[in-house]
Amino acid sequence: MPTQIINIADKLNRINETSTPKIIARINDYLVKLVKFTGDFIWHVHHDSDELFYILSGDLEVHFRTGVKKMRPGDMIVIPKGVEHKPCAPEECHMMVIEPEGVLNTGNIENERTLKKPDWI
Repeated sequence: MPTQIINIADKLNRINETSTPKIIARINDYLVKLVKFTGDFIWHVHHDSDELFYILSGDLEVHFRTGVKKMRPGDMIVIPKGVEHKPCAPEECHMMVIEPEGVLNTGNIENERTLKKPDWI
């Protein structure tokens, strides 16, 4: 892939659905994804990989069994592998997610929200 500038706002404008991460870049074996998210996600864990959330707009709560971390635009969190969590956004939140290629958005759970092969935008 040739070197290119990626405009985050332009890519977000091309996302029409919520809770469906879209790939915008690859860094070695890692994928950089954008997602528009609203509501509660499911409790899940990524046994083999850390996961990074960077909040672009809106607010996000990340629920852990030990408490809740409240995030605002500009905040970033790394969720260590093996830590069960559940994202929740009372209103639409835009975020960047960085994780290794092949990591399922629903972690150890496969259901109707599982996205096995995210699309590139």
